[in-house]
Amino acid sequence: MPHQPIIVSGVEVTPLCDAVGPMGAAIRRPLPEMFPGSGLPDEPWVLHFHCYLLRSATGRLTLVDTGIGGHGSLAASWAPVPGTLLGELAAAGVAPADVETVVLTHLHSDHASGVVTDDGRPAFENARLVLQRAELDAATDGTLDRLIAPVKAQLQVVEGDVEVAPGVHVHLTAGHTPGHQIVRAGDLAMTGDLVLHPVQLDDPGVHYCYDDDREAAARVRAEVLERLRAERAVLATSHFSEPFVRL
Repeated sequence: MPHQPIIVSGVEVTPLCDAVGPMGAAIRRPLPEMFPGSGLPDEPWVLHFHCYLLRSATGRLTLVDTGIGGHGSLAASWAPVPGTLLGELAAAGVAPADVETVVLTHLHSDHASGVVTDDGRPAFENARLVLQRAELDAATDGTLDRLIAPVKAQLQVVEGDVEVAPGVHVHLTAGHTPGHQIVRAGDLAMTGDLVLHPVQLDDPGVHYCYDDDREAAARVRAEVLERLRAERAVLATSHFSEPFVRL
């Protein structure tokens, strides 16, 4: 467990490093093409794949995102599988059955594949799985068959901004995907793919080539970051080398 937990607004937040590595050849492109207009050099982009464990003052456990999954997961064509999420949880003293709430920021394979085990069973058998309605409605057949069908009975489908556990709220931030959501716990914001590269903190208008709606993603990113800066919030990012960014 390379990253240490921090306490934010009375919640213990543990970054779980599921994997580190570049994108595979299936989707890798030169960095200036990935973030057009950014001025980034043409060099390998090494992503860190972070999930987050929230432990409330009363011991309730919430997991944000489930990582890239195993060798045969939907992420296997491009991400450095297998992910180590379950080992990271064990290092934090948590078994999958202990988790009460799982929030999926969106259904891209590097954020959601770990919701099932290698043999297709629910990985977090006792958890409610929180997903935005718009994200579910836009899911492809492969995602529905491989990830959603096995956990259908556990789904809590929400619309917009909702409190999903005591003190834990989700906020719809559509753009990267139709139902992308961020997660707030007090002064902490777990941003999913709202921000993918540090260059977007300096210029939220920098597009990401794999955003579903680049204009909407840029607009929402600018609005959310402005609000979070005004609150002096702490970001918990999915793909930065260091998980926490203090605004």
